[in-house]
Amino acid sequence: MVEREDLLQDLKNILNEEQININYDDLYEASADRYKKYAKAKRELDVPIPVAIVYPKSNEEVAKILKYCNEKRINVIPRSGNTSTEGGLENWKEISVVIDAKYLNKIIKIDEYNMQATVQAGVILQDLEDELRKRGYTTGHSPQSKPIAKYGGLVATRSIGQFSTLYGGIEDMVVGLECVFPDGHIARIKNVPRRSGGPDIRHIVIGNEGTLCYITEVTVKIYKYFPENNKFYGYLIDNVETGIRILREIVVNGYRPSVTRVYSEEDAAQHFSHFHKGKCVLILMAEGNKAIVEATCKGIEEAVEKYKDGIIERVDDKLIEDWFNHLCWTQKDVDDEIKCMIDNDRHAGFTTEVSADWETLPKLYYNVINRVRKEFPRANDLTLLGGHVSHCYINGANFYFVYNYDINCAPEDELRVYHHPIHKIIVEETLKMGGSMCHHHGIGKYRTEWVREEHGSAYYMLEKLKEAFDPNGIMNYGSIYPQEESIKKYIYRL
Repeated sequence: MVEREDLLQDLKNILNEEQININYDDLYEASADRYKKYAKAKRELDVPIPVAIVYPKSNEEVAKILKYCNEKRINVIPRSGNTSTEGGLENWKEISVVIDAKYLNKIIKIDEYNMQATVQAGVILQDLEDELRKRGYTTGHSPQSKPIAKYGGLVATRSIGQFSTLYGGIEDMVVGLECVFPDGHIARIKNVPRRSGGPDIRHIVIGNEGTLCYITEVTVKIYKYFPENNKFYGYLIDNVETGIRILREIVVNGYRPSVTRVYSEEDAAQHFSHFHKGKCVLILMAEGNKAIVEATCKGIEEAVEKYKDGIIERVDDKLIEDWFNHLCWTQKDVDDEIKCMIDNDRHAGFTTEVSADWETLPKLYYNVINRVRKEFPRANDLTLLGGHVSHCYINGANFYFVYNYDINCAPEDELRVYHHPIHKIIVEETLKMGGSMCHHHGIGKYRTEWVREEHGSAYYMLEKLKEAFDPNGIMNYGSIYPQEESIKKYIYRL
């Protein structure tokens, strides 16, 4: 095994000294992501810190770093925006290097005629979006992390945004990309509208969570932007199932609102305290050119009329618009949550996002809520248990379970005592009913215990990718691919 001092010296032979960060506070921050946010804020992390964070300035430098780490069997954690929520950036090896896209931060080209934009992996989504909107365009991608998320991480985690029912997830937006494999090979997938040249090799990279390669460049589609045509709808409704039926009616009839959401009573209370009245909330938004918006609004109104017996009242459109304008998290919001954790022994809760077909969704929701209330040993500590649908497809939707709780244990035990038991119930019920255990946050390191069940016989294909592209296992050890000793050590630690 390479010693820390030798590793640092070798890195200095590859990069300039200012590209190598060994500051302890930065290394501590890099040792885990938002999955262990409470323990991290309380300075109680139970994972080793990396040896260094390195900041390559080109794909060639990424290749040199990866080739060196591959030869020396050094664990590599690819990182860009640092907004991961499932432990995907957590370090499980004593000797690890974090490769950060800080200096891969150029908007390379905005091609208005061909409707695409090319950026390096370290470009912040908000920065590209701001530049596009000056020109009358949008990426259509708007996750809650938009002000701080970067393109390498968005693609690597197969992210999705708030307007996905219209624009799709990141996998629908990526045209081409460039990535570097552990042996130093730089692969570029060209930018074409579509091709039938064998399997779609983009999907080896999209969603790989840093376990197969390091993404250096991305080209995404862009769309014309018509904010003046945006139309918002909000309703108080009887129950979650009514909202799901309305969303299905709209989508299966061919309409694509950019926003399609239904909130349970509990989740509505934390988002819409000024108007929810203890009821479920249905939210929709139509956007695009005037003719498309008018047609979409007609489809929304027809669906609402069909299920009017479950509608209690319409909400002022302005209230919905104002809420959306303040939904994204800035770095200040993240910093404020950290301060709250330090000062008040609490945080903004956890989520588990899954997906299923239309028929399954209501049953899944009620099964999960009932099981948690009956089986979770700390149910009396729950301050919120609910969720919402927020991404719809022709054949189903996601469900985003949300749960908050009073923390009555040591910081290092919080996940074991609270989050993981609830998370486990949600995943178990979802898989039992044929859904997917992860809709858009990825597998990370804390859903790997179910990854074989998630994929079934197709896990063979996933496993072969790792064997082919990372035979020495240096890429992000513990993510996606199950490591039994690590699961026991970090999830079930007593």
